[in-house]
Amino acid sequence: MSAGRYLLVALVAFAAALAAVLVARTWLAPAPRVESEVHALLHERLTLDAAQETRIHALEETFAKRRAGLEAEMRADNQRLAAAIAAEHGYGPKVGAAVDRTHHVMGQLQKETLQHIFAMRGVLRPDQAAQFDAAVVKALTQPAQSQR
Repeated sequence: MSAGRYLLVALVAFAAALAAVLVARTWLAPAPRVESEVHALLHERLTLDAAQETRIHALEETFAKRRAGLEAEMRADNQRLAAAIAAEHGYGPKVGAAVDRTHHVMGQLQKETLQHIFAMRGVLRPDQAAQFDAAVVKALTQPAQSQR
């Protein structure tokens, strides 16, 4: 094959890969997380006063740091799980312990996310809290496809 044909094949392959990425990002993107929907409600649909904005911003900053720490723990747990799988080549005691550790941290993140959501709710007026509650319930009960 000539150099021109190689270049053409490479360009077509690149274009196909790019199209696949775009299709995957458009149609297969994960549903927004519950906290993302809650934050959108807070910042786009509820009319917060300046004091509420300040308090919620402080809560968000604190939680962002804690979430980043827990996500780093989960990445480290995934590395430990991979090492255990490589060592045991099956579901042995090291793999089981690594899975349990991962589940513990995931559970901690879920608990702290809920505590964060309730802390933000505590900043709202009763009329805002009612809208907030409805949005949280909707986000948690809708099928994943409908959340987009």
